[in-house]
Amino acid sequence: MAIFIGGAWPYANGSLHTGHISSLLPGDLLARYYRLKRENVLYVSGSDCNGTPITIRARQENISPQEVADRYHTEFQDCFTRLGFSYDCYTRTDHPQHHEVVQKIFLTLLNNGYIYKKEMEQAYCESYDQFLPDRYVEGTCPVCGKQARGDQCDYCSTILDPADLLDRTCKLCGQPPVFKLTEHFYFALRKFQEKLERDVKRAEQQQSWRQNAIQLTKRYLQEGLIDRAVSRDLPIGVSIPIEGYEDKKVYVWIEAVSGYLSASQLWSQETGNDDSLFWKEDTITYYVHGKDNIPFHTIIWPAILHGTQNPALPRHIVSNEYLTLEKKKISTSKNWAVWVPDILERYHPDSIRYFLTINAPENRDTDFSWREFIYSHNGELLGAYGNFVNRTLKFIEKYYGGLLPKSRVDRIAESLLPPLYQKTGRLIEESRFKEALEEIFAYIRSANKYFDEQQPWKQINENPAGCERTMATCVAIITNLAQLLEPFLPFSSKEVQQALGMKESSWKVIYPDRIQLSGVKPLFERIDIKQIDEELKRLGNPS
Repeated sequence: MAIFIGGAWPYANGSLHTGHISSLLPGDLLARYYRLKRENVLYVSGSDCNGTPITIRARQENISPQEVADRYHTEFQDCFTRLGFSYDCYTRTDHPQHHEVVQKIFLTLLNNGYIYKKEMEQAYCESYDQFLPDRYVEGTCPVCGKQARGDQCDYCSTILDPADLLDRTCKLCGQPPVFKLTEHFYFALRKFQEKLERDVKRAEQQQSWRQNAIQLTKRYLQEGLIDRAVSRDLPIGVSIPIEGYEDKKVYVWIEAVSGYLSASQLWSQETGNDDSLFWKEDTITYYVHGKDNIPFHTIIWPAILHGTQNPALPRHIVSNEYLTLEKKKISTSKNWAVWVPDILERYHPDSIRYFLTINAPENRDTDFSWREFIYSHNGELLGAYGNFVNRTLKFIEKYYGGLLPKSRVDRIAESLLPPLYQKTGRLIEESRFKEALEEIFAYIRSANKYFDEQQPWKQINENPAGCERTMATCVAIITNLAQLLEPFLPFSSKEVQQALGMKESSWKVIYPDRIQLSGVKPLFERIDIKQIDEELKRLGNPS
């Protein structure tokens, strides 16, 4: 079975924060889970290095867009590696191979009758004597009345054109832009109305898209799709592959999503594997992103796939709601954010992964609270899971010289583990990661209760055979927890597997034989709760 997982492409114009990671982490959970099942997985993403945000940042710092993109692409790669993201290919949109793929898609859509030319009015800055990218125009959203950019309103998710905004201003000079006629290429989205209606109806019946994706997509379709410009007068990006139009660029909203195909083909070139296996009708596809990216993955990308006759349509849409910070909206301009490079300096990556999963905004907005983060680490990771592993393995080291006694296992391992794999796996496949993790930790709490009830510290003298059975049962539980938790907590799972001498892991129950423990040490350290106040002081201060 071929599993394709596409993670949204972050703009390479600033550091990642916890909001980004909360929406992207499900991709890695899926990839790790399916690999444990021995499925054929391709997990791709990359840095968006062509977008207007990069040119804005470059202008602010008086450096080239290339320097900005290089800096943050490198930083992203480092952060994702340190967080355990297991991409098969993490690339960038300014890669020559990406440009080639996007241009090929553009020409295919053009030849198939889905792209045409027409004149349009585009925002123009007279002070800087240039046409403005849509994000360079800001104003009031005509739908909800909130502050919005010229491409999209982050508050109500309406896709906009600069001309739609009220009280428009130019981001470069602060004055209202004028509008001038220019010729551009348009994508005939109207032609895909019926196909996309069938797609969303199928997704609703199969419950394979998150509810926010279904609702928002149905809203766009009910309003009626309109053709959208697919070229812009931009300084950087993928050039239009038509003579006389090379100075125009493919608009980012059609270019960036095409990165899923270009990353797949780049992976194929670099590894010698056949990526066509992941672009078939029966491919199980997952697209992982935040709420603001829904229309690009449920309307734009499927329309491109339909228009190029690519049958691998989005099967699962994993679209998170928003993550707030201490009950307030994350604001990068006000430094009201928890920056990923910063949090990685002081906290275990599994602590970050655990909290952003158990507190994930899967169906509603959730809040990142430093108090909850630290209490969650101390109470669940350290107090429940870490404590169970540590006291079991230390007991075996102390009383059995680190050699696991051979014995049958009790019901808590023999009868309860198989259904736990089955239920947890089903929840992961349905993108219900929080519930999956809750199931595993409910089992961990029952394992701690089992340890307490058996009282091995008494059994070792009063009932040696019973003690051997207790320890064999506890180690069987730990062995399987190291597999069940591997998608969620890859670093501590690897430590447990090494201590137990496990050669490989899979998504099925295993019962260890006589294991010789090695290198047993606590999985997690307690975090001083004084750290809560220290972290709160950092918020909103100039970086």
